[in-house]
Amino acid sequence: MEAGARTRVAVAPPRVGSLRQVVSDYVDMTKPRVQSLLLFTTVTTMYVAGTPSLSRVVLTCLGGALSAGGAGAINHYLDRDIDAQMKRTANRPVPSGRVAPGAALAWGIFLGSASFVLMALTINLLAASLALAGLLGYVVVYTIWLKRTTPQNIVIGGAAGAMPPLVAWAATTGHLAGAALYLFAIVFYWTPPHFWALSLLMKDEYASAGVPMLPVVRGETETRWQILLYTLLLVGVTLLPVAFGVFDGIYLIAALLLGSAFTAMAIRLRRSAERRDALRLYLFSLAYLALLFAAMVADARL
Repeated sequence: MEAGARTRVAVAPPRVGSLRQVVSDYVDMTKPRVQSLLLFTTVTTMYVAGTPSLSRVVLTCLGGALSAGGAGAINHYLDRDIDAQMKRTANRPVPSGRVAPGAALAWGIFLGSASFVLMALTINLLAASLALAGLLGYVVVYTIWLKRTTPQNIVIGGAAGAMPPLVAWAATTGHLAGAALYLFAIVFYWTPPHFWALSLLMKDEYASAGVPMLPVVRGETETRWQILLYTLLLVGVTLLPVAFGVFDGIYLIAALLLGSAFTAMAIRLRRSAERRDALRLYLFSLAYLALLFAAMVADARL
C-alpha cells in the first residue's frame, strides 16, 4: 500500500449500549491517559511562572482538559478508517460501532468550544487562544495534513502537544515570556524520541494502515538513529533555561541526571533491535518529562 493513502474501511454501524458503556466511550474519546502528562506540565508550569490561586489552576486545567479532549474526539472521528485496521485501536468507540462518527465529531467540537468560552471568561483571552491553537494544530496540521503524508508528521505536529506550558504561563501571568518558550521547546524536542519509540513497537500496524511513520518509511535502523539525535538535541535544549538564568542548581542536576539516563537508553536502543529496549525508552520518556517539570517547580520554589 502506498504510504499516506487513505483506505476505505467499513466501520461497524452504531449500536446502542448501556449508559455506563456510553459514558465510558465518550470519556475514552477524550484520551484521558494522554491528557494526564499534559495537565501535569500545565500545573507545574503555572507554579514556575508565579503563585496562582487554586481556582485559577483548576480552571486552567479544566480548560486544557476540554481542549485536549476535544482534539482527541475529533481525532477519533478523522482517524476512524486507520483505527479500524490496527489491532491496538480497532476497539475504539467509533471503529467498533459503539459511537456514530458524527456524534464523535460533534462531541469534539463541543468540548473545544466549551474550552475556549470557559478560559476566555474566567482566565484570559490569550490562554484561551493558545489552547484553541493547540487543538487546531493537532487536528488540522497533524491529523489532517501531516499524519498521512510525511514521516516528519510527529516532528512538526508535535508543536500542538507542546502548547500546555504556553497556555499555563499565559494563564498565570497574562502574557508570554522567554522562559515559557524554553518549556515549549523542551516538550517539542521530547516528542519525537518519545513517539518514535512507540512507533517502533507499532511499525507493522502502521504499515498495514498505510500511515507513513518513520520506521515504516525509513526503516527501524534510521528511526533508532533519529531517536538518539533528537535525544541529544533535547538534552541540549533542557540546559538553555540554566544558561539564560531561568533555573539554577536543583534543575540543572535533574536535567543532567535525567538527560544522561535518556541518552544512555537511546544509545542502547540504537545498538539493539530488541522490542523491550524500545518499550523501556518509551516508558522512561514519560517519567523523564514529569520529573523534569517537577524539578522546575522545586528549583523555582526552593
